[in-house]
Amino acid sequence: MRRYSYIVVAFIILIFGIIVVPRIVTRIQEADRVDTTRLSAQMPLAFIELNGEAKRVPDFVFTNQDNRLISNEDYLGKVYVVEFFFTTCPTICPIMNTNMKRLENAFGNRDDFGIASFTIDPEKDTPAQLKKYAENLDVFSQNWHFLTGNIENIYDLANKGFNIFAGINPAVAGGFEHQGYFALVDKNGYLRSRTDQFGNPIVYYLGISEDEIEVQGTDMLLEDVRKLLENE
Repeated sequence: MRRYSYIVVAFIILIFGIIVVPRIVTRIQEADRVDTTRLSAQMPLAFIELNGEAKRVPDFVFTNQDNRLISNEDYLGKVYVVEFFFTTCPTICPIMNTNMKRLENAFGNRDDFGIASFTIDPEKDTPAQLKKYAENLDVFSQNWHFLTGNIENIYDLANKGFNIFAGINPAVAGGFEHQGYFALVDKNGYLRSRTDQFGNPIVYYLGISEDEIEVQGTDMLLEDVRKLLENE
């Protein structure tokens, strides 16, 4: 009888291990993922620091799609998102600007929100070309400027001002290579971002979508732009 009881207990433990334990582990893992995402979203946005000081967007002046000169001062008082792209890009730029349209659709009617899209192919991307590109995107915001100008100044702004790589490379599709990042700037011209689970700034938001990522960069930007608009 006692031996029979041991067999019954062992059987119950085995069933518990097979059915219940995996469910518990899964719930713990899911809770960890949710908590990390919520923690990052709820924390104040960090300042991006360089040599111990909060980094501001450097001064710039470029020509937009309406042949108007636009400078960094035109964006003061606005939360804005920055990208580097080119209109004939056959790879990531169409994805980036499809995602950027999500931001325009959410905030484009606000006077205190803007977008700065700097072309890395200013020879081809004249104001007229940028105007056509903006029209094809159905851009409606008065504060979404597609900017062109001196190529050295643009590349200096990308590679040194924002530390977002852009370069000429005839070996790649389109002839230019660049990182598909968006940068977030607050109303005072400071670079901002949310932090990861370790408290470190993520610095930039991925402008393209990746299947293996649960929370996309644009999803985070939608939350973080709203946070800056409402709280600062």
